[in-house]
Amino acid sequence: MSALEATFEELKSLPPEKLAEVAGYIHKLKVMGGSAGRQALENAFGCLTSSEAGEMERAITTNCERIDASQW
Repeated sequence: MSALEATFEELKSLPPEKLAEVAGYIHKLKVMGGSAGRQALENAFGCLTSSEAGEMERAITTNCERIDASQW
């Protein structure tokens, strides 16, 4: 039995809510591995103006935690 056939058999026994969860996971895997994810990144590239990018950078610098690697 192939991995696809075995997986299909296991899916048959899942309750509907778990089957929907699995379907969502499969969709995420497909999108992340395909050209859709790359296209989304390309579409987002350059979407901020220089001043917006500066504002975001300042917010991150001011409000986000710092990790001290020497304390690990």
